Amino acid sequence: MKAFVECYLKEFEDTELIIIDVSAKTYLNNPTYRPFFNKAKWKYFGLDLEAGDNVDIVVSDPYNWKEVPNNFADVVISGQAFEHIEFPWLTIKEIYRVLKSGGICCIIAPSSGPEHKYPYDCWRFYPDGMRALAKWVGFRVVEVFTDWGLGEWQDTFAVLQKPFSKELINSPFSEVNNQKVAEKVYLESIKTSPNNPQYYANAINILKGSGRLDEALKYAILAVSAFP
Repeated sequence: MKAFVECYLKEFEDTELIIIDVSAKTYLNNPTYRPFFNKAKWKYFGLDLEAGDNVDIVVSDPYNWKEVPNNFADVVISGQAFEHIEFPWLTIKEIYRVLKSGGICCIIAPSSGPEHKYPYDCWRFYPDGMRALAKWVGFRVVEVFTDWGLGEWQDTFAVLQKPFSKELINSPFSEVNNQKVAEKVYLESIKTSPNNPQYYANAINILKGSGRLDEALKYAILAVSAFP
């Protein structure tokens, strides 16, 4: 999420923004995303089903946020929550509703990993899954990427944008281009010496596909060294 803020929101640090963090409640003093949005002109609201640490808006229905008006937020984020939501297609519909026209949504959810119920564990998300959710409500897909072979959860990262409207209040964003944030972070993870051959194979394919053959060769050498 930090990389999302730095790449997609940095030029708006002096612009008034309203940010909603979906499923924001924290337990046992675990870190939150709030510090990433600590700017003088930004207003961060943690949204959840029950009151608690890091929660500013309590909604009574997970799929009908009556407490949040239409076209309210400029940015909506959600990290490590969608796998626990029974009907995520209804949640993303609410995200779409509360976003202003041109508003941006960032979702991070695992594509892998063991069952972990809070209180449910229903889903894992691949890129096509994120694209399907976006298509269902009308979001434009800016970026979607999965950390294949990286860590236990192999997160899928998506940035989506609500189309602009002449009738509704628009966010301060223009049409957002793919910054390849997740891909950059993924490739930089070579520094941690990932212990999964799938990571190296996928990274090499990414580099070859973008014509970065010298870098692909370096990754291949590291792969052979890690998995002789």
